[in-house]
Amino acid sequence: MKFTDGRWRMRPGVHPAYAHEVLDVDLGLGTLTVYAPAYHVRDRVDLQQGPVFTVDFSAPMPDVIGVSVTHFAGEVTRPPRFELLAEATPQDAVLAGGPDAAVLTSGALSARVRRDGGWQVDFLAGDRVLTTSGPEDLAFITTDAGEHHVRERLSLGLGAAVYGLGERFGPLVRNGQSVDIWNADGGTCSEQAYKNVPFCLTNAGYGVFVDHPGNVSFEVASEDVTKIQFSAETQALRYFLIYGPTPKEILRKYTALTGRPALPPAWSFGLWLSTSWNTSYDEQTVTEFVDGMAERDLPLSVFHFDCFWMREISWCDFEWDPRTFPDPRGMLARLKAKGLKVCVWINPYIAQRSPLFAEGKAHGYLLTRPNGDVWQWDLWQPGMAVVDFTNPDAREWYASKLDALLDMGVDCFKSDFGERIPTDVRYFDGSDPELMHNYYTYLYNRTVFELLRKRRGDGEAVVFARSATVGSQQFPVHWGGDNSSTYESMAESLRGGLSLCMSGFGFWSHDIGGFEGTPTAALFKRWVPFGLLSSHSRLHGNRSYRVPWLFDEEAVEVLRRFTKLKIGLMPYLYQAARVAHLQGIPMMRAMVVEFPDDPACTYLDRQYLLGDDLLVAPVFTADGAVDYYVPPGVWTHLLTGQRVSGPGWVRETHGFDSVPLLVRPGAVVPFGAAEDRPGYDYADRVTLQAYEIADDATVTTVIPTVAGEVACTFQTRREGPVVRVWADHPPMGWRFLLVGIESVVSVAGGTAARHEHGTLIHAHGPELIIRLPEE
Repeated sequence: MKFTDGRWRMRPGVHPAYAHEVLDVDLGLGTLTVYAPAYHVRDRVDLQQGPVFTVDFSAPMPDVIGVSVTHFAGEVTRPPRFELLAEATPQDAVLAGGPDAAVLTSGALSARVRRDGGWQVDFLAGDRVLTTSGPEDLAFITTDAGEHHVRERLSLGLGAAVYGLGERFGPLVRNGQSVDIWNADGGTCSEQAYKNVPFCLTNAGYGVFVDHPGNVSFEVASEDVTKIQFSAETQALRYFLIYGPTPKEILRKYTALTGRPALPPAWSFGLWLSTSWNTSYDEQTVTEFVDGMAERDLPLSVFHFDCFWMREISWCDFEWDPRTFPDPRGMLARLKAKGLKVCVWINPYIAQRSPLFAEGKAHGYLLTRPNGDVWQWDLWQPGMAVVDFTNPDAREWYASKLDALLDMGVDCFKSDFGERIPTDVRYFDGSDPELMHNYYTYLYNRTVFELLRKRRGDGEAVVFARSATVGSQQFPVHWGGDNSSTYESMAESLRGGLSLCMSGFGFWSHDIGGFEGTPTAALFKRWVPFGLLSSHSRLHGNRSYRVPWLFDEEAVEVLRRFTKLKIGLMPYLYQAARVAHLQGIPMMRAMVVEFPDDPACTYLDRQYLLGDDLLVAPVFTADGAVDYYVPPGVWTHLLTGQRVSGPGWVRETHGFDSVPLLVRPGAVVPFGAAEDRPGYDYADRVTLQAYEIADDATVTTVIPTVAGEVACTFQTRREGPVVRVWADHPPMGWRFLLVGIESVVSVAGGTAARHEHGTLIHAHGPELIIRLPEE
């Protein structure tokens, strides 16, 4: 929200009061409280009026400082509030006071408040100033319409770029953008977003999290091109300054504060196939699709039933449409006998035709208007109402309907919608409707996810959710919403996913081929590698099916190639998933997350890192032309073994069965032995593929189990021409591939053979000692 009319004037009807100077400072037990009048104090008479800013500094965890700004403290605090996992404790803060400044230090981060002269708060890492709130930055702003906003501005240094704020589909760098944190069902081609998160990170060593569940307005180098500005209509506002210094460290600390994602089950990383939405389907259609995939040797993990598994204008009644699915329990058993998991579509809305409407109304489980009427409208479903998830009984009631589906054989849910939540309503627990608009999705998806975790156990719960807010990352997976069947939409989907993954989310997916429209065969075949080289992979559309043989036979071959490639990469991918779960580092990473000191990576949004070591550059053209950037070092094409030296830009042309997929120099990438399913014994006959191991380097490779534990850990050590490889719990039949090395002088502990990409060594025991030719 913009308040100014250029540098010198305010907009009509806007009245600011700025923190002018520090009057007094209280040093508490681990807290620092500053009182700052909005005017220069000449004598005591001036203090008989306000406003005075009360600014509290605290330390919820090392390297994080909380800043609470309050005008009138008498405002009633109403739920909801974000559920933070760390609160301020005295031992996390070090306080220092003097005549010139008061300082609160948390780990390596300090907030230094100037006591003499005008308002200034410097946030420092050691002696380096990260950002500053200076004169006329902190403000209370009132309007002629009766609004009261708390606004803060923090300086942006030269070259500082801002990222995140949820899943946003425009340019990856937020500088120059106005962003309102307000969930909306706007597709992937607009400034609206399904997943709004009031958290951003920078390449300047810090991130900012605004702890306000309602509408937060960000002006990122827009209203003032040297500032990041945020404001909310409230009497009090808290934000956290999070020090990295790297983007990965910022994400680690942000997710330690707001929650880290659960580990999705291994089977969820396989290929999902959907009925699509507005298509015609019944059990025969489903069977033809599933059998067609098997006949064409296309490994399928999950079959998804979209909206019309239920009868029209009844969403949701959670009852199978008897006209198209007369024997749902038997059908699900037949699908599961084929090794498939089953997902069904749900949302938090109850159509008037649904028997659940009368039931929910009678028990007070639906949102009501202030006069007590059930809130209804005709958009999406006739007479649609909304479940009130602030009511514990309503949550239990809703979950019980899903529980019956689990008993029937359903494994997971696509928890769609949750964005268009009205504000002219009354909640069971008295929640503020404006604050609940964004927060609603958290309660909705938590209800679904906790049921799955309760019934299936840790490591087996997964949803396919569209809406999200702060903390929703704990309930994976999220997909990008309604994209379109164009190359442009394919690219905007990637931008949205990278933005979400820079907002604390570990896992992300998208509709392969696009949702709106029908992709050309060329577009479908280009989208498939991108889809299978995302954390989760789903074929889904609106009015047309997404089985590959409807495009052409080559589409079948391309889908087979990349589905099997992903399955083979599961030892690597599931360890990357464990990192997301344990550390909050996303599987899909914008280049700047991994290479923050490389200025060429600052704006890159058409390529990404998948885990630590794989660079993916999707092809966004029909003719296969693609440009991508390679960071320093010798990178290797995973599919061909061809080497590419960086830093620099590369232009290539790829067939439909190929995509730029490069391995980072110094990496050891584990490949599994299976190609028919994503969940298997990853250590059994694993092949470690080594790329450009530097002299005097040691590389650790963790092989996980499908349960998310550690099966074994390999170490690869190079000293001159000698490469040593060993494991703590070596599996049977493991192999080691030296990529790009055509021969070796000797091998102790195994036998060597020529391989198309180098030299393959079959290990006979727990250790290999390999002597390479002298360079």
